[in-house]
Amino acid sequence: MEVNCRGCAGCCLDWRPLLEVGKEEPDDRRCARSSSRDDDGGNERAFSDRVPLGGSYNFVALARDEVRTVLERGSAAALTPRFWTVEDEREGVEIGDRHVAAVAGRPVFFVGLRKPPKPVAPFGREGPTWLPTCVFLDPTTLQCRVHGSDRFPDECGTYPEQTLALGAETECERVEARFGGDRLLERNHDDPDGLLFGPQALGAKLFCHPRPDELEGLLDRLERGEPSPTDRAKCIAVAAASSPGTVAVSEPHYERALERLEGDESGADDAWIGAAIGEWHRRRDRTRADEAVPDPELAAEIEDRRGAPETPGWE
Repeated sequence: MEVNCRGCAGCCLDWRPLLEVGKEEPDDRRCARSSSRDDDGGNERAFSDRVPLGGSYNFVALARDEVRTVLERGSAAALTPRFWTVEDEREGVEIGDRHVAAVAGRPVFFVGLRKPPKPVAPFGREGPTWLPTCVFLDPTTLQCRVHGSDRFPDECGTYPEQTLALGAETECERVEARFGGDRLLERNHDDPDGLLFGPQALGAKLFCHPRPDELEGLLDRLERGEPSPTDRAKCIAVAAASSPGTVAVSEPHYERALERLEGDESGADDAWIGAAIGEWHRRRDRTRADEAVPDPELAAEIEDRRGAPETPGWE
């Protein structure tokens, strides 16, 4: 599918705080709290009574095999889970003071890419803003660092196409409506692969956690946007050990995945990921409300020097 991503990256960052400019609190301070609301009139609740627990907008769910590939490459620091609360108690399981979406009494979740805060200036904006931005997106060029490589998730590549196939508005169209320009250059979805619905999604893209009693603290931290490495590791290991088409989780595969996740990945090709995410959070937290947002070229220090793949730039 042909799209115009130059200067946009609307699928790869949460740009909704830009619509709140002029309100009492600076937009870059609200970005972490905009995960389940869309200020242009649409929101996740409008399409379902399932409300995501934390995480940013535009959460692209990865398939089990992609999760395994990321794990094998030592890139699991880029991953995070997403759970949902439900209003209808019959659709979920009670964990603490919330009901979480579940299948057969097991909480269900996606696994996708993390979005740490980065200083970005999409859509021709003159000054950068702290926005939740995909871990693999270079804030300077607004290009994906792994696009075109075997590390680029198929689910990311088919995201606009799958959105069209579902009859929903794409981010390209939403950006066009708000900021102008031509982004979605082709509207033929051609029945893309990866649209898993019903039982076939279980264990393949929608994972079932086998131990609900372990999740209360984890869900609290996810809702605050503060999941620990252990929280993420336990969910990623469940995804990697899941069996497509079932709610089953292989305990031997789970233990091996967890052991790998807890191992030393300092020599991995993508060891830069965890350190860069931590540094982005520290830089954002140290930037006072009355200070200018740093230049996106700060990524050269935080990501490039740690070994992040370069982007080709725009011709």
